[in-house]
Amino acid sequence: MIRLKFFFILVCWMLMIPSFAQQSRQTFSIGTEAFLLNGKPYLIRCGEMHYARMPKAYWRHRLKMAKAMGLNTVCAYLFWNIIEKEPGKFTWAGQSDAAAFCRMAQEEGLYVILRPGPYSCAEWEFGGFPWWLLKDKSMSVRTQNPHYLEACRTYLREVGRELAPLQISNGGNIIMVQVENEYGSFGNDREYIGMIRDDLKDAGFTVPFFTCDGPVQLKNDTRPDIFAAVNFGGGPESAFKALREVQPHGPLMCAEYYPGWFDSWGRPHHTGSAQKVVDELKWMLDHKASFSIYMVHGGTTFGTYSGANAPPYLPQTSSYDYDAPIDESGNATPKYYAIRDLLKQYLQEGETLPEVPEATPSQKINNISFTTVAPLWKNLPAPVVSDTALLMEDLDQGFGAVLYQSAIPAGSKATLQFEEVHDFALVYMNEKLIGTMDRRKGIFSVAVPARSKTARLRILVEATGRVNYGHLMHDRKGIHGKVVLDDGRTKNVVKHWAQYPITLGEKNIPVSYEPLTQQKRAAPGFYKAQFKATAQTDTYLDLSKWNKGLVWINGICLGRYWNIGPTQTMYLPGCWLKNGKNEIVVFDVFGVEKPKLQGLEKPVLDSLNEKKEQAHKKPFQEWLPGEADAWYKGVFANSKEWQTATFKPVTARYFCLEALSEVNGQPFTSIAEIQLLDNEGTEIPRNAWKVLYADSEELSGDDGNAANVFDLQFTSIWHTEWQSKTPGQPHQIVIDLGRSYNISGIKVLPRQDNMNGRIRDYRLYFSDKKFKGI
Repeated sequence: MIRLKFFFILVCWMLMIPSFAQQSRQTFSIGTEAFLLNGKPYLIRCGEMHYARMPKAYWRHRLKMAKAMGLNTVCAYLFWNIIEKEPGKFTWAGQSDAAAFCRMAQEEGLYVILRPGPYSCAEWEFGGFPWWLLKDKSMSVRTQNPHYLEACRTYLREVGRELAPLQISNGGNIIMVQVENEYGSFGNDREYIGMIRDDLKDAGFTVPFFTCDGPVQLKNDTRPDIFAAVNFGGGPESAFKALREVQPHGPLMCAEYYPGWFDSWGRPHHTGSAQKVVDELKWMLDHKASFSIYMVHGGTTFGTYSGANAPPYLPQTSSYDYDAPIDESGNATPKYYAIRDLLKQYLQEGETLPEVPEATPSQKINNISFTTVAPLWKNLPAPVVSDTALLMEDLDQGFGAVLYQSAIPAGSKATLQFEEVHDFALVYMNEKLIGTMDRRKGIFSVAVPARSKTARLRILVEATGRVNYGHLMHDRKGIHGKVVLDDGRTKNVVKHWAQYPITLGEKNIPVSYEPLTQQKRAAPGFYKAQFKATAQTDTYLDLSKWNKGLVWINGICLGRYWNIGPTQTMYLPGCWLKNGKNEIVVFDVFGVEKPKLQGLEKPVLDSLNEKKEQAHKKPFQEWLPGEADAWYKGVFANSKEWQTATFKPVTARYFCLEALSEVNGQPFTSIAEIQLLDNEGTEIPRNAWKVLYADSEELSGDDGNAANVFDLQFTSIWHTEWQSKTPGQPHQIVIDLGRSYNISGIKVLPRQDNMNGRIRDYRLYFSDKKFKGI
């Protein structure tokens, strides 16, 4: 009997061998014309979703949604800073369990394209880098800095240990691995790219590697030994033409196709046309071009992990809805069904689409009233004392805020001047709020009232996200440089600081609550309440009557809110709610008059309260210079390429580009990027650029802010008004360069998605003083 059982088990095991062997023999490679899955041509229909932006309990639902839309692959970033929160201490549990996400995708019939970094971007805090890198003053990320490279190797070895076994060659579903990310937007050190690729190899990755960049940046970092893909949000034909210029052979792939865009605080909500998305995906499918929709599901940047762009400094909202086909709560949009109808027509032989999963339910939660508060002033941690103001990283702090305290002597009215403050600050004198500073607007000074005696000075500086893109990523938080008290006669440096590190996010400072009274509502504090809800049912917390801060539900940090918009609600996943009693804590940097809120069934993503402040044309401004004052006059070609003009050198701090006509005779003007060239033909730094004037900006129907011309994002543009009115040509934009430069040329990148607003005739003006009327 025992022998018979053994024989039966042996036969079953032998019958299973072929399936395991077949799985282990799976291959994925890059051919001369197509991707090859097990030696056969394979078109990648991919969509990006970030497991860190979805509650783990919802991962499978989101993957099922992607599969039902017609995708065969999902693309996912790893964010280094949630994996290695402290040097050498790695976390792969909970929301960081990348291996579980990959296995779940395989169970749902999806392959995975892995984007491990070390740099990710993704509108994520510090581009995915851990904040503690900035404790090293010599740190230089995305370079051959030895301290940086060693940290990268340690991290990537750990990534390989965890995820290399899940490659397709090992029976898993990871088919490709990205090297770095969009490095051509940052630099051109191809040796550095090779180093990161080699680190990934050493970590155990053997599947094909790839890089990706926008069409304009491809030439900066592509290598012949690493496959290249292109990123774009419009114009696939011209984008793939740019790809073919650097990579003549191999399959075509768009690694990031944008169906929408991310949102920033104080800027309009972004949307994307469903018809345009369908038309351009169809073009790619007809030309056998693989693609990855960035994002197919955006989700939410929970906690304190939303990032920022700069220049200008623009922190991003916690909502990462992205106007994606699958919305923030995981439900199908009209764009989803339009794409699904398209992809149905391009399925491989024998492939069918599963049914679309049911929509996730949502609930309304009636008024939640707050009855207790922990005033910040009464719950401060122990201070760190120093002669000069310390940065957050110097205090061994990654997230939250710092309260700086000092004293200023008796005296007349004065101005308190700061070199820079990162990022938002409230200034108090003797516990009375006397002003705020906002890095977004370049406001780094506050008027100080007269004082009859020495006054206590308190400055609460909140970090609202480290820069995740461009050359300003070494974004240390707090007060930068000296603080000067200037009364018009003397300038005195404020010294002798006590710094209180106020950690917020996943870890908070300990606080004690007390009953809430009217007198306690005018200052920063933590507000707490209990409320009843239905578990497993989503809701959207309406924070529109609050000011600025963070929210926690049952100890989980949902993210940041700010009533300037465009986002006025916070997504609360039902899986984080309990049946019956739940706890909510809201930290508001200002304090609130009526601490109440409610849960809505639908989000509010498009309610902006800063339109008037945002416009760069002030009531007193008028462009007065004329043709006789112009330094140069020229004509741009009707092309998507960079337009370059050189002229007699001029020394100037202020610059104006005046658009005189549009290529099709329309009244609009649009520009993606502007660069100025010095006498050597080198691009002038744009870190200190500020828009002083723009005669017209579309701030309602679209994000046509003039500052988009130096934001490093080729998909965002300055666009003159078109929704409510259409002022005619000419149009002017005036920029303060921050200091004087010798200038001998200009480069202008037209908008990339279409030709509307492309400039034909133009004039350039330069001056060392502000222009008349500005």
